[in-house]
Amino acid sequence: MRIALFHALRHSPPPIEAAMAELWPEATAFNLLDDSLSADLAREGRLTGAMTDRFLALSRYAAGTGAQAILFTCSAFGPCIEAVRRDLAPLPVLKPNEAAIDEVTRLGRRIGLLASFPGTLASMPAEFPPGVEVVPCLAEGALAALDAGDGALHDRLAAEASKALRGCDAVLIGQFSLARAAGAVAEATGLPVVTTPGSAVRRLKALLAG
Repeated sequence: MRIALFHALRHSPPPIEAAMAELWPEATAFNLLDDSLSADLAREGRLTGAMTDRFLALSRYAAGTGAQAILFTCSAFGPCIEAVRRDLAPLPVLKPNEAAIDEVTRLGRRIGLLASFPGTLASMPAEFPPGVEVVPCLAEGALAALDAGDGALHDRLAAEASKALRGCDAVLIGQFSLARAAGAVAEATGLPVVTTPGSAVRRLKALLAG
């Protein structure tokens, strides 16, 4: 089984690679990374047609290599991923968060959404089902700390920010790059914490491997 992993942040590959190795080692995964996409979104402040075109071009390339599915790890680009899904149907194309959203909404109806990239908090709440209250929370400075190579500071900032979510039923960590802070967030909030990498791999495996 050949799986393409599509990233817009350079910190996203390690957590999904670890989840693949743990949960589905028989599959062969390869990475496509364009971290200029996240930089461009941060600068533009919105998704553009040009960004969608880049998603389509890279995804068509992945399909051309023989990929039997594409998993996106970039949660701020939902509409771009939907365009790819339409373009490549019936090839399985998974958003980064859909499996995790299914898991976390079984835990309650008031869900804290933690992110370190503002674009995630702008686009992702619309992916939740009706009737779910999404409480967004930005871990200010955490992504910059990770960019600087300070993983410990990243995790501390994420945990500190997550304390604002203590009134929720559960917390969804809305980025693959932020999954490393799950333990610290669980300790800071006392709440169940769902991350995206493991749930995404479980969904992929169920779809493709039976």
